[in-house]
Amino acid sequence: MTATVRIASTPAGVITVGPGAPLLLIAGPCVLESAEIIREIAVELKAIAARLGVSYVFKASFDKANRTSLASFRGPGPEKGLRMLGRLRQEVGVPILSDIHEPDQAELAADVLDILQIPAFLCRQTDLLTAAARTGKVVNIKKGQFVAPWDMAHAVDKVRGAGNERILLTERGAGFGYNNLVVDMRSLPIMRGLGFPVVFDATHAVQLPGGAGSCSGGQREFIPTLARAATAVGIDGLFFEVHPDPDKALCDGANSLPLTEVEPLMAQLLAIRRAVTGVVDG
Repeated sequence: MTATVRIASTPAGVITVGPGAPLLLIAGPCVLESAEIIREIAVELKAIAARLGVSYVFKASFDKANRTSLASFRGPGPEKGLRMLGRLRQEVGVPILSDIHEPDQAELAADVLDILQIPAFLCRQTDLLTAAARTGKVVNIKKGQFVAPWDMAHAVDKVRGAGNERILLTERGAGFGYNNLVVDMRSLPIMRGLGFPVVFDATHAVQLPGGAGSCSGGQREFIPTLARAATAVGIDGLFFEVHPDPDKALCDGANSLPLTEVEPLMAQLLAIRRAVTGVVDG
């Protein structure tokens, strides 16, 4: 049986994800750019979530340590980035998710974040998983592009072994030849069968890793297609990289969803969810 995981307490109430909880929207820019842009995105997405009756968590990376090229924009780094995220959390009143890449970042990040995310490339890193788990915060483990869905049981066991049952599992596609990914929709119920809520990352799933030479490419036109399919299969949350102008984003613009397209797509996905499961959000 899939657990329901508590994410955060907000002035509007406790946010949970899993059976019986509203659909969770995790969305924001790939990486922290300016305070103005992240605030614009967070305010609008929070309002969209309220109108649709879904839960919302803002996401953005303070440091993208796995960029294709040394010249790629990585973000402001842990110290400045976590200050920016903490200020956003306080001023806009939204829970926050960001990635950590090293065990030493876990405690520092946990002072600000509601969800610590383990990047897909690092989902087998025992020290990173256990350090995140020991903070007591929710740990979102992205399934590696090289990992079978049933093998995510080992990552789950590492977090649970460190005393943490607040786990989310995220699908973002599997390696499919050079510079391409494919999503096996069977992975969603398989991972949900491990006992924890499952999130579908519809934007990284359309990424073309390294496909633009010195950076990753993407096919954002397929984001709605995959999001609709995953919602019909059955998920607990959706993950989108969102930007007001993806073509000008400093990272992952090619696979980012334009901010103006979030609400109509989410409304469509909620209609699919109602039709398939009978669940009415909001």
